[in-house]
Amino acid sequence: MIVDAHQHFWNPARGDYGWLTPDMPIHRVYGTDDLRPLLQQTGVDATILVQAAPSTAETDYMLAIARRTPWVLGVVGWIDLAAPDAPAQILARAADPLFLGVRPMLQDIAQPDWILRAELEPALNAIAAEGLVFDALVKSHQVGVIAELAGRHPQLSIVLDHAAKPRLGDEQAMAAWRDAMAGLALLPNVTCKLSGLLTELQPGAGVSDVMAAAGFLYDLFGDGRLIWGSDWPVLTLAGDYQEWFELARQAIAAQQSSAVRAVMGDNAVRIYRPLRAKGQK
Repeated sequence: MIVDAHQHFWNPARGDYGWLTPDMPIHRVYGTDDLRPLLQQTGVDATILVQAAPSTAETDYMLAIARRTPWVLGVVGWIDLAAPDAPAQILARAADPLFLGVRPMLQDIAQPDWILRAELEPALNAIAAEGLVFDALVKSHQVGVIAELAGRHPQLSIVLDHAAKPRLGDEQAMAAWRDAMAGLALLPNVTCKLSGLLTELQPGAGVSDVMAAAGFLYDLFGDGRLIWGSDWPVLTLAGDYQEWFELARQAIAAQQSSAVRAVMGDNAVRIYRPLRAKGQK
């Protein structure tokens, strides 16, 4: 099964996408009718729908879409981890087989190491206990924070979104990113998403930088802890769906042809454990 492990749907009229401003080309409704032809074109069988707003209302919105869309395997949603009843909220969400994980929008929180605060421990313990995935949306300067989090919570399955958004083409920034990622990859409970790289290209950078970064990530995480995602429709700011699909597949095949199936689908099913995957081809 080929799985896009990171895609979004949204409707700006809902009003809780603070980052999505009217001047952006992607400030419009994106739904299943927009993505379905792209999946058919590329042969992608299923997707995982990921939150784009820090609200429970958006999580409910996504779950409603997932319930009526057989090819959406499940949802990575949002919970206020600092709320006193966060563990209870996590328990309630985990009872829904379509709720696969939790993603706080760490990159947008002013305190870079907010997730390490002591009062969040009960919520993090609950995520781990319920077998949910913790999606880490961070920038490259926060990789060390995620390494500390992973060390503190070895039972917590952490997926690093967009490889922590490396500044592809900025060699000084890339050197620091490579050092930080090498340390993070030593922690066995961390998986990395091969996603969001095209939108991180700096002026003068190109496909060769993406291929080099993908090869580096494969060397660190291997064929068992790397998963592909599109980050659609954010992807459309820098490229199209089929272009990224083919580029990612070529990047993995260049490292190990037998790893393509794992990175492009099998790992996502194993890590997120969607029950609906059993019904897919």
